[in-house]
Amino acid sequence: MQRCHWATSDELLRDYHDTEWGVPLHDDRVLFEFLCLEGAQAGLSWRTVLAKRERYREVFHRFEIARVAAMRDRELERLLLDPGIIRNRLKLSATRDNAVAALRVIDEFGSLDGYLWSFVDGRPIQNRWRDKTEVPATTPLSDRMSKALKQRGFRFVGSTICYALLQATGMVNDHLVGCFRHDACARAVTR
Repeated sequence: MQRCHWATSDELLRDYHDTEWGVPLHDDRVLFEFLCLEGAQAGLSWRTVLAKRERYREVFHRFEIARVAAMRDRELERLLLDPGIIRNRLKLSATRDNAVAALRVIDEFGSLDGYLWSFVDGRPIQNRWRDKTEVPATTPLSDRMSKALKQRGFRFVGSTICYALLQATGMVNDHLVGCFRHDACARAVTR
């Protein structure tokens, strides 16, 4: 079975690739989780984040946006002692700040889902990359998303992080054409 190059040698990455990556997501809580975890990855490997994902879910209230937005400084400070997550003060406070920004987006647009998917007009972009060297780290789309999110108060949402979010949540199908998941993700119903 052929997979994308990054998911061939590690069971955790392989399982994530085979079941989650590139599948269109429309749940506000899960989209918020991915937004936060992609930001936590900055400067690190996605495998590191995946290995800590369950603990992130525990300490950030299953990524219930309103509960994360209500977290106090004291609670975030305690998280700096937790080896089960990435202990970076800026990334931890950004998670709370992003929850506050997400609540404003939900208030204005009705859902985080509707806002984020508006960047792709509600339909996944279907790329047909044949080689890993063709897959970009950023695009004009991720540049626009990054700029818009920053203007709305989101943090750790640079263009590379935004492109990873687009890929992970199925807004962009970047499975290589030869990967067994490409066609399945292309056929996935988006709503």
